[in-house]
Amino acid sequence: MAPSFDWWSKETHRGTPVVVKMDNPNNWSMVELQSPDDDDFLLHFADATGRDKTRNKNAKQLTWVLLLKAHRAAGCLTSIGSAMLRVASAVHRRVAAGRTDADVDSNSRSAENLKVRARMYFCIKVFLWLSVVLLGFEIAAYFKGWHFGSPNLQFQYLYVLANQLNVKGLFDSLYSRWVLIRVEYLAPPLQFLTSMCIVLFLVQSLDRLVLCLGCLWIRLKKIKPIPKGDPLDLESGDGGFFPMVLVQIPMCNEKEVYQQSIAAVCNLDWPKSKFLIQILDDSDDPTTQLLIQAEVHKWQQEGANIIYRHRVDRQGYKAGNLKSAMNCSYVKDYEFVAIFDADFQPTPDFLQKTVPHFKDNEEVGLVQARWSFVNKDENLLTRLQHVNLAFHFEVEQQVNGVFLNFFGFNGTAGVWRIKALEDSGGWLERTTVEDMDIAVRAHLHGWKFIFLNDVECQCELPESYEAYRKQQHRWHSGPMQLFRLCLPDIIRSKVSNWKKANMIFLFFLLRKLILPFYSFTLFCIILPMTMFIPEAQLPVWVVCYVPATMSFLNILPAPKSFPFIVPYLLFENTMSVTKFNAMISGLFQLGSAYEWVVTKKSGRSSEGDLVSLVEKEAKPQRVASEPDLEEMQEEIKQQEKKASKKKKHNRIYRKELALAFLLLTASARSLLSAQGIHFYFLLFQGISFLLVGLDLIEEMKTSEEFHSLRYWFSFERVRNHEPKNLFELGLEMVRIHESGDPKRLASNGFGCNLEAAPLMSPRTFAGSEFFRIYAPEPWV
Repeated sequence: MAPSFDWWSKETHRGTPVVVKMDNPNNWSMVELQSPDDDDFLLHFADATGRDKTRNKNAKQLTWVLLLKAHRAAGCLTSIGSAMLRVASAVHRRVAAGRTDADVDSNSRSAENLKVRARMYFCIKVFLWLSVVLLGFEIAAYFKGWHFGSPNLQFQYLYVLANQLNVKGLFDSLYSRWVLIRVEYLAPPLQFLTSMCIVLFLVQSLDRLVLCLGCLWIRLKKIKPIPKGDPLDLESGDGGFFPMVLVQIPMCNEKEVYQQSIAAVCNLDWPKSKFLIQILDDSDDPTTQLLIQAEVHKWQQEGANIIYRHRVDRQGYKAGNLKSAMNCSYVKDYEFVAIFDADFQPTPDFLQKTVPHFKDNEEVGLVQARWSFVNKDENLLTRLQHVNLAFHFEVEQQVNGVFLNFFGFNGTAGVWRIKALEDSGGWLERTTVEDMDIAVRAHLHGWKFIFLNDVECQCELPESYEAYRKQQHRWHSGPMQLFRLCLPDIIRSKVSNWKKANMIFLFFLLRKLILPFYSFTLFCIILPMTMFIPEAQLPVWVVCYVPATMSFLNILPAPKSFPFIVPYLLFENTMSVTKFNAMISGLFQLGSAYEWVVTKKSGRSSEGDLVSLVEKEAKPQRVASEPDLEEMQEEIKQQEKKASKKKKHNRIYRKELALAFLLLTASARSLLSAQGIHFYFLLFQGISFLLVGLDLIEEMKTSEEFHSLRYWFSFERVRNHEPKNLFELGLEMVRIHESGDPKRLASNGFGCNLEAAPLMSPRTFAGSEFFRIYAPEPWV
């Protein structure tokens, strides 16, 4: 036997090669040790009896391990099987319903022009049928012997040239002519288009890399906007800078969220005589109007300086609403205006953190806060949106704010200097992105912007694909409208050439036009075409390495989302269809570019609502009476019953579904050319389009285990509060499910009444930030 050369690490192996630790069938661990080698066997040959016992013991433990692995495998198969059944059932319901994106609800306004949508769908359908025919043709040629791989395509061309006259049959003649057409006529223009898209892709990736490096520099140097002067002291009145602030909340038929947004702004820590709240209601539903009026009246009775305004004519949508409000005679008494959408809940110190940045800084026209989201973990769709928006605020907005003093106004959670608005021409109704419009015009007039990355304002993300799709259509068609309108003004403006170049080439062209163009063209059109015309090649690094690197950079601001990096990459390419369509609509002034659709809200609560709700409902008697509690329970039960009876109508999205089959067909064709990485990319991208086309992405809810974990962490945050602090918040009802000292609780003012029924469902509680403090029923 050859000597061992790793004698320095030799150990005497005693005990068993497999150790199993098992608490219960669902909680076990296995540690595999290195088995004894031949030398150990010779050294311990004399101890044969002990080895027999050990061997018997090992066999028994190995049996346990195999049984446990079989148990786990059976559980996995059961889970997979049930998941597949649910998916099949959902697909069956959607197909049986027959509802597609071509259907227009009588109660909703279409966000796209039907003719444009039909043309795009027709083109994709033609590509699909052509790819199916070509796939059948290529499969037949493969079994006829025409199976040249991608490295040997030039030999196929030479073989065709050399054997043009020696045609054995009709099929060989047809396929040889098809190869010549591919090489001489189709491949050169396709390769040129491919190269052009690759250049655009690299330029956009370089821009993304520069932004990330700028964000890294900001973090390393700890660059942060600091207001001038001393911090504001609201209680003592010191600090001296409490200007008149106008707070505006534009809304339209948003009965799910109006209460929490009104409560949040009414509890802003600012002198009551120094700010006025305008509720700008464009609702056309009489019931919603009455509800909002009643809420405003309730806060007026509490002493809040709040007024209700309603427009009869909803012309100009949000821009027209804001413009109408700014024309009020009393606006001249105010110096700043803070704008919040109906689903936004600012913290009480929002104005204290934003308004001081205007002090002794007359060039600043806008202070923008970042968004945070109460429902980012609701389903896969909201998680992927959170990745995108986290990069937008953490990287794009922050870097542009620090180095350029310019960025696009986000339309909400910002404070404007009214003089800057008036100097820039005020709100205009010419586009659906009035926020970007006013920001561009203010920048051309020399105003500077400040972005506060550490000031957050909570809001909601769209939880359904239909709502998210309409939102993205508006966000990507509006900038193209604005670009066409603002280009002459940018060229004629008196700002520096660098600012003009940045606004035209970076702000508009690169980030608003090129990004959706190359994403759709390169990965949804060119890549499948190169499978059927393999002479035009798309390099592997373009398909795999660069997109993976860019996705990694995009996901850095949301590190908890790293497990979703692959779904994020695939979903961004899937959404490129909607973004490309919107970009074309806005660029060529098609009908859908002017349509405004209010994003549907679900009414999630936020942590900022805790204090606002408490102060709103604070009464001399802290504990709720039994009749009020019973009425609240009955009302909640009735609402839950109504919600359960509502039938959700999912739709089949034809463009996404057609592209799914196109990509899957191209992936099958890539197998014939032995293009491995292209096959996997096309396969998973096709599956991604299939899930979106069948409207299944919003069905991918967060698992129950994850919700339970959120409940536990939420309750831990509640338990970390001192009872006295909870009592000082004015909470009327508190439920505590832990072994606490009743005397200690009673001494802090709770008395004996610590019991209250759950005020929200566990799912709502998981998506909220403790609107009220309680424990859901699953904890009991």
